[in-house]
Amino acid sequence: MNLHDWIDELADVLDVETEVDEGLVLDLARVAAQNVQKTAAPITAYLLGVAVGAGDANPEQVERLAARAQQLAESWDRPADARDPDDIDDEVPDDSSVDHSSDLYED
Repeated sequence: MNLHDWIDELADVLDVETEVDEGLVLDLARVAAQNVQKTAAPITAYLLGVAVGAGDANPEQVERLAARAQQLAESWDRPADARDPDDIDDEVPDDSSVDHSSDLYED
């Protein structure tokens, strides 16, 4: 089985009718893996698919979306282990000595 057969079979299983430019998707995944981190590759491809499906994009729109995503990945300058600047470093109080067994919680 080759990639084209896999794509056809997977599209049938997922009940989607679409043409896939596998070169475009693979190039985007490669750039994301190299410039962001390896695990960014499948997530990037997935999000491209979500964007394409949400907008019912035609092939030209798919190329534009992929180009925008690739441009972001190529300009990515944060190391994989860099902290998110939006993360809050608030101290979490230690209440491990507090008995919470009688606390009531709302569902």
